[in-house]
Amino acid sequence: MSKKPLYYAITIVSAILLLVVGNISVSRESSAGARHEPTIVPAVVTEIVSRTEEYHVIRPGFSITYVDIDFVARITSGEHDGEYIRTAHTVMTDTEIRRGDRILLIYNEFRGQFFFFDFVRINHIFLLGFVFFGLLLAFGRGKGVAATVALGLTCAAIFLVFIPAILAGVNIYAATFLLCTYGVLVTLLLVVGFNTKTLSAALGCLGGILFAGGLMLIMNVTLRLTGFVDHDAQQLFALPYPVNLRAIIFSGVIIGAMGAIMDVAMSIASSLWELKRFDKADFAELFKSGINIGQDIMGTMLNTLILAYIGSSLSMILVLSAGTLSPTRLMNTEMIAVEILRALIGSFGMLLAIPLTAAICAWLYSAPSAQ
Repeated sequence: MSKKPLYYAITIVSAILLLVVGNISVSRESSAGARHEPTIVPAVVTEIVSRTEEYHVIRPGFSITYVDIDFVARITSGEHDGEYIRTAHTVMTDTEIRRGDRILLIYNEFRGQFFFFDFVRINHIFLLGFVFFGLLLAFGRGKGVAATVALGLTCAAIFLVFIPAILAGVNIYAATFLLCTYGVLVTLLLVVGFNTKTLSAALGCLGGILFAGGLMLIMNVTLRLTGFVDHDAQQLFALPYPVNLRAIIFSGVIIGAMGAIMDVAMSIASSLWELKRFDKADFAELFKSGINIGQDIMGTMLNTLILAYIGSSLSMILVLSAGTLSPTRLMNTEMIAVEILRALIGSFGMLLAIPLTAAICAWLYSAPSAQ
């Protein structure tokens, strides 16, 4: 009887137990910082009472049309379920409210009534995610199931443990490394299994992450980063409990790079594993092959990582570039500097992971006891 199901069950149960223990620990510490949340309820628009347009000229040749919508909506859940609310909202023409739209209403305690808060978008996101994971399971089968479970556990660690830990005042640098270790081990153990290949990839990946983390700490000091890179950072600084904004930058960079570094390490470990299966290569041959494989992977992975960061920051880059800043001043703004760091630090981590993983694989695979 195969031991794989037992190993997978042990991994999943252990991962869940760690999540539960971690969540309980940080929840106790952060409970004192709990604050009153506004009442937000889902609703569906049942009637458009009136619609008026207003034209605003921004500059010659460019204007924006705003639409004032007076509408009626029926609350669909909560203690106000079934109540009809009449309110108004001003939107741009391409996002105006229409009958049948599912929206969120927020209760204003000072005025004693509900107002439009936002459109309900999560339903469509869930549908798209359901289709994606369906295709993943169809093509990946057992590996697809394992990858889905691993992703779910990693995301749970972020939202149930890591974020509450930050709000509870836990050291962000230590929490980031623990999160990365958890994510790497859970993903590799579930997707690849319990073998030498997993050990090699995990050690190479964690080595790359440690190197990237150390380099990011140095750059934090060298570049004299403050952490005030956007409006979200300003809101974090305004919280009643202190949040280390420089550590938040560190954490975002390392977590963002973790997936790419793990991909590189796993690709090398898996390729060398297959090479060893069909060829009695020694340490030197395996190491050389690992470097060659890593060079090919690095070419495309580097593009993937840097272009992903550029794409995620495109709006900010356009805003800054459209201003009066010269290229020199633009590159020296903290927002741009942090985005460049994200790409470079992740790339450094991948670069180190290549020879490190190749060396570990060559050592472990060429050992007489390797299987």
